[in-house]
Amino acid sequence: MKALYATAFKSILTKEINRFTRIWIQTLVPPAISMTLYFLIFGNLVGKRIGEMGGVSYMEFIAPGLIMMLVITASYSNVASSFFSAKFQRNLEELIVAPVPHYVMIAGYVGGGVVRGLCVGSIVTLVAMFFVDISLHHVGLVILTVLLTSILFSLGGLINAIFANSYDDISIVPTFVLTPLTYLGGVFYSLSLLPDFWQGVSQLNPVVYMINVFRYGFLGYADISVPLSVAVMLGFCVGLWALAYYLISRGIGLRS
Repeated sequence: MKALYATAFKSILTKEINRFTRIWIQTLVPPAISMTLYFLIFGNLVGKRIGEMGGVSYMEFIAPGLIMMLVITASYSNVASSFFSAKFQRNLEELIVAPVPHYVMIAGYVGGGVVRGLCVGSIVTLVAMFFVDISLHHVGLVILTVLLTSILFSLGGLINAIFANSYDDISIVPTFVLTPLTYLGGVFYSLSLLPDFWQGVSQLNPVVYMINVFRYGFLGYADISVPLSVAVMLGFCVGLWALAYYLISRGIGLRS
């Protein structure tokens, strides 16, 4: 049975990877273009007026946040669009009735989102190297943060797709939830610049913790405790995995 489960996981994962690599111009190139524009506008033009932040140049400061922002978008959108397409086209029904545990199906789809997130992260990091000198303060934390963030938002995309009834529903969460959380997550500024009240409010934003520990992995600079940030990410991953498993096992949003 373990061999069967491994084959099922590999099949789903391979399908997901082939899906976004076939249309690489739409899935992998736009993040590189966005990264370039962010650096040219915010990093180069605006950054010269701001000067240093967190003891480094403004371009170096925003680089980790920009990388993380694009990883979040890629991981989320990959699973949300793929899972909903399978549900909409009723391909998912065959997978649900197959003798494969639901956790294997979840792992396959989430794995595809993680791979796309890692690909996008690698590409935009290479782009960033043309603008700033990338240095790694803690390689292990950088890798751990990218993996946990990709898993977390892949699970978020899966849950969004479960509840979605149309393709329009897929775009609601990225537009009205992800974008505000990301831009208010400390990508372009340090939390230390905010008044105490707004620093406390910002700590309710889970993206703050991801960007915080990711920036620490690059620069050795953090606004919030790194162990706390890692614990928050792990907690969200476990919680979203449990929710996704519950929804799929009960057939919520999958059976008409």
